Amino acid sequence: MQPEQDVQLKSRNTLRLSSRAEYFVAVDNEAALVNALAWAREHGVPITPLGEGSNVVLHDTIPGLVLGLNLAGVRLLSDDGQRVRLRVAAGENWHAFVRWANKQGFYGLENLALIPGSVGGAPVQNIGAYGVEVAEFIEGVRAYQMSTGQLVDMNHAKCRFGYRSSIFKRNEGKDMVIVSVDFVLDRHANARADYPSLTQALLNQPATPQTVLDAVIAIRQERLPNPAIAPNVGSFFKNPSVTWHDAEVISMRWPELPQFPSRDDSGSIKLSAAWMIDQLGWRGKNIDGVQMADGHALILVNQSAESAQAVMNLAKQIMQSVEREFGIALHIEPDILGFAPQEPDEIPPASP
Repeated sequence: MQPEQDVQLKSRNTLRLSSRAEYFVAVDNEAALVNALAWAREHGVPITPLGEGSNVVLHDTIPGLVLGLNLAGVRLLSDDGQRVRLRVAAGENWHAFVRWANKQGFYGLENLALIPGSVGGAPVQNIGAYGVEVAEFIEGVRAYQMSTGQLVDMNHAKCRFGYRSSIFKRNEGKDMVIVSVDFVLDRHANARADYPSLTQALLNQPATPQTVLDAVIAIRQERLPNPAIAPNVGSFFKNPSVTWHDAEVISMRWPELPQFPSRDDSGSIKLSAAWMIDQLGWRGKNIDGVQMADGHALILVNQSAESAQAVMNLAKQIMQSVEREFGIALHIEPDILGFAPQEPDEIPPASP
């Protein structure tokens, strides 16, 4: 196996940023992946797995070997008439898989329709939308350890899922490259339509897996910019978590700031990052070719920027303004990969 050198990755990230891989190889089967991992170990270079690039910000240079993961295939592991177990290759398109499962009568994923990216990226950030998180349906993940080339089977508990996170976003899991995900779906699942916007969309029709799927697609198409037309990575900031006590204090000063209980057992309260950003006037603001979307105050759209530096500069200014006004630290949702030619020590405070 001989990787390509100095490969442009602009077409492999949904922000359409210019980024060059020192080495690049596309893999479409596990044997090719094992060979690529062996090549990287032999040459002593770091490895960066890359699917559809829908949740990453790529800096100018990605050192070492970038793996273009094109693994495909869906395998039925078992079917007892109630629940089905599926093994889905990491390179399968996520939305295509959700629609396929729905068509087969394998239900549960409807609320997660139209989320950009590949199946392999879904467990990494534990994608979620409209009251549902993908971790609810993941039985396990198969991955190769990059440092050894060994196959590792990780059950649900070992994945350590959390809000927009998993072991694969933490240091102990970043040595893994996901090759497939095992799902458990239901043939007779009740549709989940208790999320306010879904409830409103389905006022005049029954909530079924099909109507929920259609409603989610319609809502997302109306509210969220299509990455193929307006380059973006979806939500750029996570909703911050605070304690119940801090939430009460915050509600006294900003009673209109939306709050909702965390889905985990931490007892924390999540605050709406979009509301805070919107209150500070960032919606529609364009700086150096990067714009906060007109229709959604969590999405940064690349209008004309070539470098990730422009994206990160705007993100940092937004984060600083939120912390100054609300005393709340926002955290970036996508992974930041590679190196910029020069990082400034400090971004001066700015107002929209």
